[in-house]
Amino acid sequence: MKELHIAEDQKSLLEKKIEESDQMVKELEQKIISAVGLLQNYKKERDELQKERDIALIEAEELRRSQTETSGTHMSQFFSEISFSEIEEATQHFDPSLKIGEGGFGSIFKGVLRQTQVAVKMLHSNSLQGPAEFQQEVDVLSRMRHPNLITLVGACPEAWTLIYEYLPNGSLEDRLSCRDNTPPLSWQTRIRIAAELCSALIFLHSSKQQSIVHGDLKPANILLDENFVTKLSDFGICRLLYHKEGSSNNTTICRTDPKGTFTYMDPEFLSTGELTPKSDVYSFGIILLRLLTAREALGITKDVQSALDKGNLKTLLDPLAGDWPFVQAEQLAHLALWCCELSRKNRPDLVSEVWRVLEPMRASCGGSSFFQLGSEEHFQPPSYFICPIFQEVMRDPHVAADGYTYEAEALKGWLDSGHDTSPMTNLKLAHCDLIPNHALRSAIQEWLQQQ
Repeated sequence: MKELHIAEDQKSLLEKKIEESDQMVKELEQKIISAVGLLQNYKKERDELQKERDIALIEAEELRRSQTETSGTHMSQFFSEISFSEIEEATQHFDPSLKIGEGGFGSIFKGVLRQTQVAVKMLHSNSLQGPAEFQQEVDVLSRMRHPNLITLVGACPEAWTLIYEYLPNGSLEDRLSCRDNTPPLSWQTRIRIAAELCSALIFLHSSKQQSIVHGDLKPANILLDENFVTKLSDFGICRLLYHKEGSSNNTTICRTDPKGTFTYMDPEFLSTGELTPKSDVYSFGIILLRLLTAREALGITKDVQSALDKGNLKTLLDPLAGDWPFVQAEQLAHLALWCCELSRKNRPDLVSEVWRVLEPMRASCGGSSFFQLGSEEHFQPPSYFICPIFQEVMRDPHVAADGYTYEAEALKGWLDSGHDTSPMTNLKLAHCDLIPNHALRSAIQEWLQQQ
């Protein structure tokens, strides 16, 4: 009887386990059925997306052909349209030895076009982003003139190719790392680069009708000419923010998918998708810290804050820059960390707070200036100092609705005489408002003082 009881208990236990197994089998079967259904749905969505992609590619190609046919007239109003055969000749048929840059966007070649050294940027033809970035650069750089923005010489729409002025000193990234054993940048030059970059950002953010947020501010996109003058480049993913009446640059927002380089991106933009001019301010702060330390961007704010708290900032300063004036270095470190505040509302204003610190430092760097012209060119003003109407060096430069800068008196006279078109493009002006170009005015005044 005892053995019978034991056997019955084992039977009950086994029956319970069998019941549990059956239940588990049913659950797994249900999950398999759900997974199969989900897989079928995913396959269906994939097929639909592939069809949409194929349609988009066809539409993009048709749009490309259409723009190739019609863009010549539009673009020739601003700069030269270059034929592909000229570009091939300029780059010796894209000789690999002339390649000076490579990235996800495409390739950059050094070349000689019409007896002038140029940089040829060829966007990847198989990239869906290529046409959009091409048009973005054309739209922005054909309308904007500033001594610290790169000059767009021309474009070839049939090959999605952009032609810029050639800048022999490469990028700030190259110079901070002393690429190709080039000499390091002095602390005076670094301060001037920071001031010039700030000037360019103020210009981009300052328009009353719309601000331009660069969106991909990093040392690799900051180029340097033969005199190490800053030239901000790569506007392929910049955003134009249109202001509503009563709004300010600081509150203007564009909702968009985060793009750019992670270590320089505004954390608030990453979390919310809200891009503002203050997003550029954050990136500027990271660049300022790199100018001070030459360290990599990742973790740089934490390192500098820790050094300031412990009173040993000197150990982080890049020794290759020379003997940093410690008071200025400490001031720049605090300013940079202020720019890198996680909340955009706590970041400083470029004009009233950042420029006010940088401009006196730049002026005290002993002969550093926006323009270091050679003795032969010293008395020849840069072309962008000349008013297109008066053909004289401007004293009170203002930006008109066409994106060009004029002497205020000259353009007011043009408008008062009954014209409502651009003196440069002959297209009707969207409005008659004039915006002071403070950065250019400052640069002109400095150049005049050197004469």
